[in-house]
Amino acid sequence: MNAGGSSRLDAAYLFCREIARREAKNFYYSFRVLPRAKSDAMCAVYAFMRRADDIADDESVNVDERRVQMQRWLAEWHGSRTGAGTEDPVFLALGDAQRRFSIPDQLLEDLVRGTTMDLEPADAAGDGRVDLGDGLQGYRSFADLYRYCYLVASVVGLVTIRIFGYTDPAAEMLAEKTGVAFQLTNILRDVKEDAERKRIYLPQDMLEEFAVSNADILALAAGRPIKPNERAMLIALSVQAWEYYEAAQSLLPMIDADSRGALWVLVEVYSGLLKKIDESGGDVFSQRLSVPTASKMLTLLRGAMRSVRARRG
Repeated sequence: MNAGGSSRLDAAYLFCREIARREAKNFYYSFRVLPRAKSDAMCAVYAFMRRADDIADDESVNVDERRVQMQRWLAEWHGSRTGAGTEDPVFLALGDAQRRFSIPDQLLEDLVRGTTMDLEPADAAGDGRVDLGDGLQGYRSFADLYRYCYLVASVVGLVTIRIFGYTDPAAEMLAEKTGVAFQLTNILRDVKEDAERKRIYLPQDMLEEFAVSNADILALAAGRPIKPNERAMLIALSVQAWEYYEAAQSLLPMIDADSRGALWVLVEVYSGLLKKIDESGGDVFSQRLSVPTASKMLTLLRGAMRSVRARRG
């Protein structure tokens, strides 16, 4: 039973857990090695994120209507936070998690902003995106890309460490950098799929440095064999991602002992994906790379053993 104790709250957390189990993929592996109260809170946060994603990404609805739906949903969430009450199980569980783990509304507002930035035109959203022409959107520089990574990944990290528990304020910057490492890994894995959606997250100044054009990225996504300079560019971004993973190693000992196993699982799964990308020589176009399920399950088992030892210690 979760800390709230009521059957209504229990049902709300179970609803969120089912969403996380069905949709969270890599994240859910880490949730499973947490103490139940923390695992419940992570599932509630994930379900909130998933709902925002689903509204923002529903291409069966035009962008204007998605904006209206998002504002309506946010207004309901804001109402639930100011005493209006709610029947939404996600808002109910999230509100309880926020109270128990001191998660500020502003972090969740930033999280939604990152999720929904594609609903606003490039150059107007204040997130560093630019219109690249021919319907393409992207980022001029790594600094601009970092801002995007902060909104869609680092904010998640800052929420997560509040659930995991920490006392040293230095943990916050380390969590921010760890989130950037995870998102750079996602960007590398998804270059092909993003290009098909007219999104090029590889910084334009990096493309220019390696003499790669946006047309080249589109051609690669369409099946053209990868060239040496294109491989070199993708590996260069991988090198930057590995530098940010160093923050995760410093963050681990700052997290409460009962949550270190969960963070370790996340780092192992995401860094394992980056290793796959490196092993492919940066070829993320000929197949979608992933960490095998058997490897994830082994990582989960090792993380669970770490958690058991920490709780006994």
